[in-house]
Amino acid sequence: MSSLARPRHNRVIAGVCAGIARRFGLTPWTVRAIFLASCLLPGPQFLIYLALWLVLPQEP
Repeated sequence: MSSLARPRHNRVIAGVCAGIARRFGLTPWTVRAIFLASCLLPGPQFLIYLALWLVLPQEP
């Protein structure tokens, strides 16, 4: 498994979903679909996404 980082390529907004997908061996669109489906539930999903955008390093 690779380390958790935002890729420079194959990203839509910030690369958070693409980085998570690469880390766990999933496709980026699967993680994006899971994230969008989770937004229908109550909770801080959007705030977690923003925090990961700020915290996760970008790939070199």
